[in-house]
Amino acid sequence: MGSKEKLIEAMASLLWERGYAATSPREVMAAAGVGQGSMYHHFSGKHDLAVQAMRLSIDTAMARNATLTADGDPLDRLKANLLAPRPGTKGCRVGRMTQDPEVLADPELLGLVGEAFEQMHRLWADTIREAIDAGQLPPQLDPEDLASTLQAVLQGGYVLSRAQGEQAPMDAAMRGAVALLDAAADCRDPAPKAPRNHTAALGPGLDRGEHIDKKESA
Repeated sequence: MGSKEKLIEAMASLLWERGYAATSPREVMAAAGVGQGSMYHHFSGKHDLAVQAMRLSIDTAMARNATLTADGDPLDRLKANLLAPRPGTKGCRVGRMTQDPEVLADPELLGLVGEAFEQMHRLWADTIREAIDAGQLPPQLDPEDLASTLQAVLQGGYVLSRAQGEQAPMDAAMRGAVALLDAAADCRDPAPKAPRNHTAALGPGLDRGEHIDKKESA
């Protein structure tokens, strides 16, 4: 791995651990094991490096959601993604950036965060739509609203885990999200029953009127 890649990975790791405001170029260079000459040969400064590091973090976050676009049952893919292991106490690589005042004040960095959330939302909504089309979820569900709900539950799980210093809140939030999907699946309209064949019940060649007439004439 070259010095540029080492710097990007070190910055991505420190952004996840400390955030943008609390990370200095000196700390990045120390973590990457490279000198100042390499740092400023590849990047104009901390901001330039942070942009590249955030792109790496976004790619990493999106890669872990590849199950949503895989083959197979869409509802199973949704639930498998929710139940995949996540380090709750470390927080979300991308969501953590929304708590950094310098990121919020920087249009380029904040734009990357918004772009990442939009990509994730699109994956959720498209997979939910697949599940509705497959008859696994009720058609009255709004895929966009449900995708936003799942994103909110996921990010809330990270916040609760960090606040309580343990993994349990994240795991509970994800189990709850799966339970919501299961409950929604149970609300599907039952398959319509086949109409009763009255003619067959009355005997071949007879409809109800013919049967009554025959009894009255007997």
